[in-house]
Amino acid sequence: MTGAVFLDKPAGMTSFTAANRVRRALGLKKAGHTGTLDPMATGVLVVMLGGATRFIEFIPSHDKAYEAVFRLGITTDTLDSEGTVLTETETAFTASQVEAALSGFRGEIEQVPPMYSALKKDGQKLYELARKGVEVERESRKVTVHELTLTGADEEKQEFSIRVSCSAGTYIRSLVADVGEKLGCGAVLTALRRTAAHGVTIDRCMPLEKVDEGCVVPVESLLVYPAVTVTAAQAKRFCCGGELDRNRLRDLQGEGVYQVLSPEGRFLGLGEIAPESEEMKVKRVLSE
Repeated sequence: MTGAVFLDKPAGMTSFTAANRVRRALGLKKAGHTGTLDPMATGVLVVMLGGATRFIEFIPSHDKAYEAVFRLGITTDTLDSEGTVLTETETAFTASQVEAALSGFRGEIEQVPPMYSALKKDGQKLYELARKGVEVERESRKVTVHELTLTGADEEKQEFSIRVSCSAGTYIRSLVADVGEKLGCGAVLTALRRTAAHGVTIDRCMPLEKVDEGCVVPVESLLVYPAVTVTAAQAKRFCCGGELDRNRLRDLQGEGVYQVLSPEGRFLGLGEIAPESEEMKVKRVLSE
C-alpha cells in the first residue's frame, strides 16, 4: 500500500510514534511523516506510507496555520508548559495590552529557533543537545506571520488564545516567548493545534483510532508539479530508470519537475528536465 494519511495527531505523542501507530494499524512495513509536530500539540500530521515515503522531500511546505494558548508570567527551558520552570512573575495584563504587543509580530519578523527543536547543528538535532544540557548559538532567520489574531483572553489566569497563519519554519513557541519578552514578563505555550499544513486542513484529518485503508489518499494529491502522460513503452522505460527523449513527450511546459503518468493516468513517479537538456531523467519512481 502506498499513499498518505491525513492524521489528527493526539496530544502526548511524538510525530514519529504517531506515524508508527498509523503504520501498524494498516499492517505496513514503512511510514514517515512530512514535518515534526511537538508531542504536546495536536492537529494536522501528514503520514506517508510505503513507497510514498520516497516523495516526502518533494512535497511543498506551504504556509501553516495554528490555534494556540499561552500564559504570561512564566518561562521554561522548552518555551512551553511541559518544560522546567525558570522564572515566575505576577502579571495583570489586559487583552488590549496583549493585542498591542502582538501587533509587533505581524508580517516579516526575525526569529531564533528554540533549542528544543528538530533543527540540526553540526549534524546533531538541537533537542538532543538540549537534553544533555548543551545550548548552542542559533542564528535568527526571517519568517512571515500572515495572521496573528487574539481570539480569547482569560485575564484572571493570564491565559490568552491566538490564531496564527505563518510561513513554514515559524515556531509558535518562539513567537509566544518573544511576545512575553516584549511585555517584560515571559510567556509559555500551554496548548497548540495545527490546523493546516502542506495544503491539508484539519477538517480533512482523521483521529488515530479511526484510521483505516479508506483514509489513504494518493501521493500525487500532495504534489504540485505539472503532469505529462507517456506511452506504454515510455512508461516501462521510465519505471526501469531510463531517460525519456523530451522531443517525444507531449504537453511539456518547459524545464523542471513533472509528474509522469501512464497512458491510463496512473502516477508513475517524478521526472525532471534540466536546462538545455534533451532528456527527462528519473527523480523518483513510485514502487508499490
